Amino acid sequence: MTIQRQLVFWGLLLAAFGWALNELGSTVAPFAAGIALGYLLDPLVGQIERLGLSRLGAALIILVVFAATFVVGLVIVAPILGNQLITFVQKLPAYAMGLQALALDEGVTLINKYLGAWIDTLGLKEQLSQAQLQKSIGDFVTQGAQWLVNALQSLVSGGAAVFSFFSLLIITPVVAFYILVDWDRMVAEIDGWLPLDHRDHLRKIAREIDQALAGFIRGQSMVCLFLGVWYGAGLTLVGLDYGFLIGVIAGFLSFIPYVGSLIALVLSIAVSLVQGWPSLKLFFMAMAVVVAGQLLEGNVISPKLVGDSVGLHPVWLMFALLAFGQLFGFVGLVVAVPAAAAIGVIVRHLIGLYLRSPFYLGQAAAKEAE
Repeated sequence: MTIQRQLVFWGLLLAAFGWALNELGSTVAPFAAGIALGYLLDPLVGQIERLGLSRLGAALIILVVFAATFVVGLVIVAPILGNQLITFVQKLPAYAMGLQALALDEGVTLINKYLGAWIDTLGLKEQLSQAQLQKSIGDFVTQGAQWLVNALQSLVSGGAAVFSFFSLLIITPVVAFYILVDWDRMVAEIDGWLPLDHRDHLRKIAREIDQALAGFIRGQSMVCLFLGVWYGAGLTLVGLDYGFLIGVIAGFLSFIPYVGSLIALVLSIAVSLVQGWPSLKLFFMAMAVVVAGQLLEGNVISPKLVGDSVGLHPVWLMFALLAFGQLFGFVGLVVAVPAAAAIGVIVRHLIGLYLRSPFYLGQAAAKEAE
């Protein structure tokens, strides 16, 4: 089979996999989470196995310890998060109205003070009048609230959220256990399927993908834990309402690049302004916590834990997030970076093949290179 036919074959296979993933939707989530968890814990199982324990025993120990830690954390943290979440949702209308009033009153004052002459010169006095600004801000808040309501309704419609949550709790550990027990055998089995003519090259690609994924998944998990603790503790200590809830949400969503930081920033600004106004002391303290967390994460934590293992350009990263989110929803956002890293490795090798092929070199040059 020529290289062109092989590329067509694997391209069609990849397209079929993407179509199946799109059709299955959230059904894939607990299995993807279980595979990721098994992949995350596999090095620990290997270390225990080298101490003389069987792989089955090592997998049981690691999974039991992980599950016990998760359950204890859930028992301690869940009541606090639940109470804060319920109260926060109940106070959302009040926060929206407070921000609307604050933006209207202070915005009109600042506009008239600093831009009054320019507004009169440009003939925008009517468009930027208090009544017009109130209408625009009101429409914006109404649309934002409606979007949030629609998102929550789509999330919980038909009991899908409850089903997904319990499927994650039940199926994920089972899948992770089987992945941990059978990991070496599965790798050897897949290795035996590789085409003999290209086995060494494909193994090299697999090693590079493994290096990229391992660095991201294991490193980014520690980054999420750090940011969750930093935001939760810091915002709570400065006296911000629902600081612990904001920190945990931002830390969890930090697995998706940019999303966790944006959530922490937006919620901290909104809550601190409404809670502390007219004083800006709470606002500046909350911003100090968020900015300090970002500086530590960007300059200290991520370089040490994640480093350059993923090797993605920021533009390609943003495109991957948007594309996978559009195609596969929230699951797509979660897998966007690992998938983009794997695609990046494959594309680099395909470019290498192209640069050595007759398509680039020409027939005569390609024969001389051979």
